Amino acid sequence: MATAIRRNSQVGEAEWAARQELAACYRVFDMLGWSEMIYNHITVKVPGEEDAFLINPFGLHFSEVTASNLVKIDIDGNKLDDNPYPVNMAGFVQHSVFHRHLPDAHCIMHTHTTAGMAVSSVEGGLRPANFYACNFAGQIAYHDFEGVTVRSEEGERLIQSLGDKRVMLLKNHGILVMGKTLPEAFIKHWALQRACEIQIATASMGNMLEVSPAVVAVHQRDLYMAQASAKPGQADFDAMVRKVDRIDPNWRD
Repeated sequence: MATAIRRNSQVGEAEWAARQELAACYRVFDMLGWSEMIYNHITVKVPGEEDAFLINPFGLHFSEVTASNLVKIDIDGNKLDDNPYPVNMAGFVQHSVFHRHLPDAHCIMHTHTTAGMAVSSVEGGLRPANFYACNFAGQIAYHDFEGVTVRSEEGERLIQSLGDKRVMLLKNHGILVMGKTLPEAFIKHWALQRACEIQIATASMGNMLEVSPAVVAVHQRDLYMAQASAKPGQADFDAMVRKVDRIDPNWRD
């Protein structure tokens, strides 16, 4: 395996903390079964450097990602460190356009989970027929499939499709979520994944019982009262990191 950068005077405290949080997230995704060989991406902006973000090294499985082997690139795709690993073009094209145009998109997550791809591939997408799906009613954008995302001209259409939403189902493709923090994006992805899994299970049993718009509105209004922390997703993410640490803590390196 190629060498990776190590923490040194050129990697400040804020960047190192972001690297560790992102590396932990990759391990959490793997633990939850959301890996897809060496593909898919989670990215975060580098604190204090609005035009720079961290992405997984292309060629490594999520279970191999560590704080030091994450690749630092700018929004034009240029490496900003001496990391020997390449970057997947599909990940760069999709994530860079959102990091470039959306100041609040600190963290972006894209996966090809079975449930996410299945629900994104049916007419109507996610329906408000279970607890978690009600979290997202009226808050999901959809983008038509245009093939593998390696062409920069698709970026403008991705931004148009997203609009003012921060959760999107890429039709025939999978899940895309973003958040002001990594834990916030994580809890969105987790809840959306659960909503998709439950919809698939429910659809196999017959007609789904959809929740009325009035009840959905009450549900979304009151969701904050079910949070364990004032910071969305923080307690949930921390709990998953503790589980990862019991399996293998080398993501911290």
